[in-house]
Amino acid sequence: MNMPPALYTTQDFAHSPFVAFYEVTRACDLACKHCRACAQPLPHPNQLSNAQSKSLIEQFGSFPHKPVLVFTGGDPLKRPDINDLVKHAVAQGLPTAMTPSATPLVTDEALQGLKDAGLSRFALSIDSCDPDIHDAFRGVPGSFFRTIDILKTAKQIGLPLQVNTTITSRNVHQVDQMADMMASLGITLWSVFFLIPVGRGRSEERILPEQYEEVFGKLWEHACHQPYSIKTTEAPFYRRFVMNLEGDPMRKPVNGPESGRVQRAPLGVNDGKGVMFVSHTGTVYPSGFLPVACGKFPEQSIVEVYQNHPTFLALRDPEQLQGKCGDCEFNPVCGGSRARSYAVTGNILAQEPDCGYVPRKWRELACSA
Repeated sequence: MNMPPALYTTQDFAHSPFVAFYEVTRACDLACKHCRACAQPLPHPNQLSNAQSKSLIEQFGSFPHKPVLVFTGGDPLKRPDINDLVKHAVAQGLPTAMTPSATPLVTDEALQGLKDAGLSRFALSIDSCDPDIHDAFRGVPGSFFRTIDILKTAKQIGLPLQVNTTITSRNVHQVDQMADMMASLGITLWSVFFLIPVGRGRSEERILPEQYEEVFGKLWEHACHQPYSIKTTEAPFYRRFVMNLEGDPMRKPVNGPESGRVQRAPLGVNDGKGVMFVSHTGTVYPSGFLPVACGKFPEQSIVEVYQNHPTFLALRDPEQLQGKCGDCEFNPVCGGSRARSYAVTGNILAQEPDCGYVPRKWRELACSA
């Protein structure tokens, strides 16, 4: 009998990422406004080869706790060998996901090929319920309706679906409408990302701290009632918001779809803490939005880099966090977005610039002054 994989816990942070991102290429036919990669039409000449990519995937599979492996880009479908890489990852026992771009490359045949290769989850981005706003964000007219068509086809052939949404000043007023739209698409997970000002995202407007709280309230309400799960990315202080309501940030709706569900990350996951990213040329980072190079594959083992590089070690040590993040009682389960702190201040350990919460310690000091 096949036993289910062991659950990933906070004890695994020190030796294994919960999720690993492999940017298989920078090539992409879209020009998304928030793109951290500033993707380009053609692959980089030093992009890892098929053999190198397979060797890298084998190293992902050698972690003490095998991570979820996300093939990202650019657009992974710009690699003609992508199905071969997915099959190789599955053979290593790695749960696999992919985030392609909604372009003509996503044919019915391509979707079936990914399913046959063993892909665990298929994710696309929708950044507005207004087609014009979405298309402007993605840089290609017709992208919205193309995305909807792809999701319908993927659903029909049985690929578990995830939709990614980046919250900015363009769409912050549409959270409720987008949440209802997600329900109509039959997705398993809505991943709500909060903008990091890197790459093309530097020109986008982040929302204000008070707007985060408003969005968090809406997300928690939908998490309790919608037929899909909701997770936030680069907004770990959502956990603090929910815990202040005496709720469980890891809650899964009792009526949610179970097929294809990948284990949710434990509380505390953050850039470099349960997360790692390897670029198309083999450079290792704490995450795709924290561009601090920590190593280089194949010259170095990615397992060794994750477990022992000083940057990764610092990011996993909550006592090193500075400012109010260092004093916050929610430090162990939150820690603030390390990527946003770095993007805004140049310091990976600085306090989260977009969190409006005042730690209890600071409030008590203010009252006693």
